[in-house]
Amino acid sequence: MCDKHRSLDPANVQFQTQQSSRRRRIWELSRNCHCPLIGVALPLGTLRKLVEKVTGGELMHDDYEVHVGAVNDCTSRNRLAEAVQKELERRYAQVIFRFRSARTAAQVAELWEAAVAAGDVAGAFWAGLSHPACVPALEEKMCRDIHMVQHQAGACARADIGKYNVLLGDKARLEGELARLQARCNALLQERKQDADRFEQQLMQARATTIARETDVHNLRNELSQLRSTIPELETRKRLANQLARMELREAALRGQLAELKASRAEAVARASEAAPAAATAVPAPAAPQVTIPIQLVNQSVLCVGGRSGNISFYRKMVEKIGAQFAHHDGGLEDSSNQLDASLAAADLVICQTGCISHGAYWRVKEYCKRTGKRCVFVDNPSVSSLARGLQEIGAEPVVAGQEEEAASDSDACKA
Repeated sequence: MCDKHRSLDPANVQFQTQQSSRRRRIWELSRNCHCPLIGVALPLGTLRKLVEKVTGGELMHDDYEVHVGAVNDCTSRNRLAEAVQKELERRYAQVIFRFRSARTAAQVAELWEAAVAAGDVAGAFWAGLSHPACVPALEEKMCRDIHMVQHQAGACARADIGKYNVLLGDKARLEGELARLQARCNALLQERKQDADRFEQQLMQARATTIARETDVHNLRNELSQLRSTIPELETRKRLANQLARMELREAALRGQLAELKASRAEAVARASEAAPAAATAVPAPAAPQVTIPIQLVNQSVLCVGGRSGNISFYRKMVEKIGAQFAHHDGGLEDSSNQLDASLAAADLVICQTGCISHGAYWRVKEYCKRTGKRCVFVDNPSVSSLARGLQEIGAEPVVAGQEEEAASDSDACKA
């Protein structure tokens, strides 16, 4: 069996454990342990503070000189060794408490290997070296392991330095991009702020314009209400004005119709004079009944109210034959009843056929002719012969509407 395994033999461990159960101090360790222990377990900043505290002044030495001096001083018991011992006990109290469960060197070795695998070797290195069950062979193994860990840490540190330098380059590049983006964002924010200020100004102007318009509308409404209060019959006047305008349009239309009728009458007279020789030899066609021409109807307007639609052409021929101008109103069946007043005003003679007329039109014709004294003849039968008889009655003196014919036509109008 080799020396290493012989030193880790349970019998040897038990023998050493029986020699002492107290944890070893740093000055009680072998000289080979001080350098890796102080280098791994204590950071340089902490070690420098401990040395400055012990020496009572600021150190002008570099880190290597401070490390070498501390390693040499920890080989014996002194103020610096005691300060390092106290700092190690304080810093790694939890790891030391975990190593107290180990009773043999093999158990300490297991805890050490677990710490190396986990990558947390600083506290475990001090707790394992100071453990009362740590034998020289385990101490040597721990020093070798920590030596390799330092090499690996150095290699990792160099790789990390390379990555760190790459990261520094990336950081500088990203900072430049960030600065450009921030400048761009600031410019955009400034533009948005200017747009917001412009929109706010436009909104204020629009609000002011709206308020001014609302004020004008309110003032105009007040003026309108005042005008309406000063002219109480304004709506009635407006309605009458509109009605007057419509009647003027109707009158203009009737005058145009009158002009057309005069022109057509002149053409008809000319054609009749030309066709007289031929008409003497031709076979006479059915014509309207002969009517004695009343002298007082020549060049006057005759309004026929009511009558059958099929007889309108015969009515027109009969009236135009005696030299008068013909106008017709159906009594409110199809023509607007509002046009009846205009037609009555434009006529010189009114022939009301009570058999084909509405009650309203009949009473309007009767009331109008009675009020204005216009000549009116009431015909009870809407035939051509009845119209001819009515025209023949006009040969006498004009009869005021509502005398002899009124009594005879009232019952017929009611029947219609």
